[in-house]
Amino acid sequence: MSGERSRLTALYGGLLVLAGALLTGLVYLLVQQGLYTSISTAVTTAVPRGPVPPWNVPMPVSSAVPAQRLDGVPADVGKGLAVTRISDLAGEAALSRLLTVSVIVFTAYAVLSIALAWWMAGRVLRPVAVITGTARRLSGANLHERIALDAPPGELKQLADTFDAMLDRIERLVGAQQRFAANAAHELRTPLAVQRAAAEIGLAGAPDAERVARIRTKLISVADDSEHLIEGLLLLAASEQGLERREPVAVDVLAHAVADGLSEEAARRAVTVAVRADPLTVEGDGVLLDRLVHNLVANAVRYNAPQGRVSVVVSGDGTLEVANTGPQVPPDTVPHLFEPFRRLAERTHARGEGAGLGLSIVAAIARAHDAEVLAEANGAGGGLTVRVRFAGAEGSRTGAGSKGSRTGAGAGA
Repeated sequence: MSGERSRLTALYGGLLVLAGALLTGLVYLLVQQGLYTSISTAVTTAVPRGPVPPWNVPMPVSSAVPAQRLDGVPADVGKGLAVTRISDLAGEAALSRLLTVSVIVFTAYAVLSIALAWWMAGRVLRPVAVITGTARRLSGANLHERIALDAPPGELKQLADTFDAMLDRIERLVGAQQRFAANAAHELRTPLAVQRAAAEIGLAGAPDAERVARIRTKLISVADDSEHLIEGLLLLAASEQGLERREPVAVDVLAHAVADGLSEEAARRAVTVAVRADPLTVEGDGVLLDRLVHNLVANAVRYNAPQGRVSVVVSGDGTLEVANTGPQVPPDTVPHLFEPFRRLAERTHARGEGAGLGLSIVAAIARAHDAEVLAEANGAGGGLTVRVRFAGAEGSRTGAGSKGSRTGAGAGA
């Protein structure tokens, strides 16, 4: 900071001293050019037009006599020489005095300018010192601190406010990562504990064949859930890293394929899935977009009411909408559903129960494709509507580019 302050002081002080030197020199030149004329005019006006008495000889006015020639010099010429000499001496004395005073004033001005520049540089750099001090103090334990710079509007005030906004985002991201790590550890620890308990308790003593078969089935189920959880975590991490390649993907085709693939699960849950899709092509990763559509439709089927319905609509304007008739969703909990491991109800670790990563993966894939995800509760009718809006998508809103289809009882997540 001292280096920057010294450089700013040199800059400000140098500019002020240079301006003072130019002003002093200009004043001196202007005075020098007009000084002789001014003094000569003043002296000529002050000298009487009559005869000039000899120097240092007082002469009463009544005894004045006409000027006489001295040493062959006419009286008028002698008078002119005297005026010139007086003007030159007065001009030299005035310029000498002006130069002395100017040097003294300029020296005092230079010292004052440097002191003022040092003080001004300190005032200008004070917000930078505050920002630097706050940045040095910050760590994972005190990310809640903010600069909150008390300064008039300006570039440095804007910089401090931007830094505070960045700290807000970092704090949210760090908090989300900490919660994610804690939840992931918990989710992974639970199946391991179940497996250990099944092995230690279920196989204790001399178990019969039926008991061993039951424990075997339980261990396989828990292993499957763990595998699905790990796959979800890996997919979430891959989605957060962005896309490595992009290719045209037909979202309308994906919607029909996903609905057909989930028809058996939807039939078991007595849920009807209806698809209405206009042609829509998106530049992106086909595998990730397939997972996005799959998670949305699967969640809509899984968290639904008996004899419920799921509506999948693909619009040519770049919108994918999935809505269901499931249980009522409190509006204040809707934004939290896109966080990892967040559910409407506590997890019971039943077979086939999700880990709460479905919508968080949807949000990550949407961000990777520069898309926007919006969700809203359906109100008294219950259920949730999720919309994904793709930027720069290609499609058609006219005609039925793809006929609507309905899978009798089907679709799951």
